[in-house]
Amino acid sequence: MTEERLVTCKKLGKEAAGLQKPPFGGEIGQKIFDHISQEAWDMWSKDMQIKVINEYRLNMGKKEDYETLISQMLAFLNLSEDQVVEVENEERGRG
Repeated sequence: MTEERLVTCKKLGKEAAGLQKPPFGGEIGQKIFDHISQEAWDMWSKDMQIKVINEYRLNMGKKEDYETLISQMLAFLNLSEDQVVEVENEERGRG
């Protein structure tokens, strides 16, 4: 059994169990590994990420849309100063 790795989570503002490995390669993946808990990552990867992609109809094949998603991920995880976009707006898309 592997020992639990603790991080001071920037999203939750507390010490919590960290990820077992970076979620993807590169500097951003390492930043998430160093500063984000498993609980906060799950909040992003299992919920908010899907809401952002669906609500804003992002196409992951388009570089601009992928960059928007990464920007929103960093904002949601409190790893950037960007604003998190609004999701679950019942009025959007009606008309």
